[in-house]
Amino acid sequence: MAFRLDEVRQGARNLLERCARTRAGDRLLIVHEPLDLTYYDPDLANIVADVGRAIGAEVTIVETPFDPVASKLPESLKPHMQASDQTVFLARIGDQIRFADIGTGSRAVISYALSKQMLGSAFGTANYDGFVALKDAIDQLIFCSDTIEVSCPSGTSFCGRAPRLDNNGGDTSICRFPMLIFTPVAAGGFSGKVAMPGFLLGTGSKYYQPYVHKFDGQVMAHFKDGRLTGFEGSHEDIKQAERHYDFVAHKYGIQRDYVHSWHAGIHPGCGYDQPIARDYERWGGSAFGNPRLLHFHTCGAYAPGEISWNITDPTVTIDGIDVWKDGVLHPENIPGGAEILAQYACCKATFENPTREIGY
Repeated sequence: MAFRLDEVRQGARNLLERCARTRAGDRLLIVHEPLDLTYYDPDLANIVADVGRAIGAEVTIVETPFDPVASKLPESLKPHMQASDQTVFLARIGDQIRFADIGTGSRAVISYALSKQMLGSAFGTANYDGFVALKDAIDQLIFCSDTIEVSCPSGTSFCGRAPRLDNNGGDTSICRFPMLIFTPVAAGGFSGKVAMPGFLLGTGSKYYQPYVHKFDGQVMAHFKDGRLTGFEGSHEDIKQAERHYDFVAHKYGIQRDYVHSWHAGIHPGCGYDQPIARDYERWGGSAFGNPRLLHFHTCGAYAPGEISWNITDPTVTIDGIDVWKDGVLHPENIPGGAEILAQYACCKATFENPTREIGY
């Protein structure tokens, strides 16, 4: 995926001005991982910092080590965040604690644009406010609906009713950039089966090993009222799936069969142009924003759990209307969706030229 530096800087300005709300005179903190790690592009921190200075912010860059089992904000970062107006995480710790109460007073943002190419593409440059408006419209539709049905070409079939929005409690405390999903839907009101795309994967909460478990054939996960009830597939695949759940649940002392919540991607500019087998961890931390993917949080009675299910090319039918159809999100089927795209031409362009690359 090619990029132009001016487009990357445009994406960085979108991140800072629209999402982080950085203004001249603000104190901006950028947190990055050690530069020898390959999860984030090592050039990103300096590019974002340069744009922050161009805006007129006072910029501080801090490196933080990667902790594969982090569950809270490192003590070393607290004074830096408390002294800042905004914090931008170009580091996995921001994703790991995205549901935690960080309590520092600094507006915190985690970037899911992991490379210059992603930041400079329509994923990073399309107006953040437009996708926030779309996300809010989808939330209103989902959490006021009576029935949601989900299917996919591989055999997924589940249905139920979302809780009312005020009682859902599934969204993050750290702002996402770009806005790539709607508020996760609590799964307690849903039952059915989910077709795995050939693997089980971690959720970006804890990076245990093995983080990915691959199957030889098609595997279905069955669940009822937010509880895993079993797997369908070959004898060996079922045995391995059960063993993987036993391993992760025992390792962290968590509720093995809890199915916490689910969401689908809403950003057609979110692409993943590398083979998933090259880096499952990196894929799991970015690709889920594409409308071709629907993502479950399972194994653990908390968001995001520790094992994800990923559905390919979902059809999501809300009160009888296909809002997603075979992995394509149709904003015109969302109340107010057409008006939002009319207001934000760059967001409309992402729907007219969607990225279909998801790594497999």
